Amino acid sequence: MKYTDIAIIGGGLAGSTAAAMLGRAGVAAILVDPHAVYPPDFRIEKLGGAEQITRLVKTGLGDAVLRRATHDGVNWIARYGMLLDKPPSLQFGIMYDDLVNTIRAEIPGEVETIVAKAVAIAPSAERQRITLSSGEIISARLAVVANGLNVGLRHALGIARKIVSPCHSVSIGFDLVPVGRAAFPFPAMTYFAERTKQRIPYITLFPIGKRMRANLFVYREADDPWFREFRRAPVETLDAALPRLKRLTGEFGVAGEIKIRPADLYVNAGYRQPGIVLVGDAFRTTCPVTGTGSDKVLTDVERLCNVHIPTWLATEGMDEAKIASFYDDPVKQACDSWSDAKAYDFRKVSIDKGFIWRVQRWARFGKWFGRGLLRRLGDARLLTRPRSRHHAHPAE
Repeated sequence: MKYTDIAIIGGGLAGSTAAAMLGRAGVAAILVDPHAVYPPDFRIEKLGGAEQITRLVKTGLGDAVLRRATHDGVNWIARYGMLLDKPPSLQFGIMYDDLVNTIRAEIPGEVETIVAKAVAIAPSAERQRITLSSGEIISARLAVVANGLNVGLRHALGIARKIVSPCHSVSIGFDLVPVGRAAFPFPAMTYFAERTKQRIPYITLFPIGKRMRANLFVYREADDPWFREFRRAPVETLDAALPRLKRLTGEFGVAGEIKIRPADLYVNAGYRQPGIVLVGDAFRTTCPVTGTGSDKVLTDVERLCNVHIPTWLATEGMDEAKIASFYDDPVKQACDSWSDAKAYDFRKVSIDKGFIWRVQRWARFGKWFGRGLLRRLGDARLLTRPRSRHHAHPAE
């Protein structure tokens, strides 16, 4: 039997981040995951926005991750074939397996990684007994369940999953390549849907290394024949759905594997148990369209590792009252509520035909156009401003 303070079940973004943070803090921990090197997986492919980058920095892993990612610098905003704005961008493109493996490289050697699956947990208010597929047994003060969408272990613990919005959205990932020229004219672009009937909120184009990655989001049933048609003829299907996109991109092709991933929204019940805490998608999912999945994971892990675990380990036991303080954390709850609200609002503003949502769509269009106009006017003023004598004659 192996003894430790923290056993982390699952080595994706949440579990690997927790292992790196706890190891750096000198907390005894073991990471359990079936993969010695995390394999390719179609999940998060981009980090972005000041709030999300701030959350990443709070984990202490920001420098390592951002060095590996591709910063686009400027993100074009467009709709109806019109370029609305070119705002500065804090978007960083990185494939999910590169993201996770970069974080794993930051895990100190003191944190043992066991390549196996956790097949059973016997929880208690003192120590948790975790049985692995390899036959090994871990005794830990706390088990952090970070195994994402894998529900078997949670079901065995009596934790029930409730799907609140089946196939809430579908994400499609592929590489876009320019035809007849060396590169696209934009560093990155977010292009919003032209018509609600296509059930597309937007497509985002962003660089990862030398590739231009495309993430297309759709509100359709998982068995919709549209997806089969997209796999068969992606360029033609995309052109039919967003016919004015090519005004900005020019002719393009689709390269490499097309990955399609439906996303259910679900919550859990019965998770308040002694000695066990759920983080990230193991606790509840969000909609990839909103881009808040990373926010939820990073908030969960940062609060757990920086705030709660140090407090819990300072006293004996690991009863339910201790665990409840994490789920009741106001910072975590605010992030969860914000993410949930965005999931439903984004869907409505993208496809709902009601008057209120039509007004909101046009209001957003006007806001982007207005911001772009002000930015262009500001740039024009800078270009036409008389140069000072000092700048006209730098040698003086």
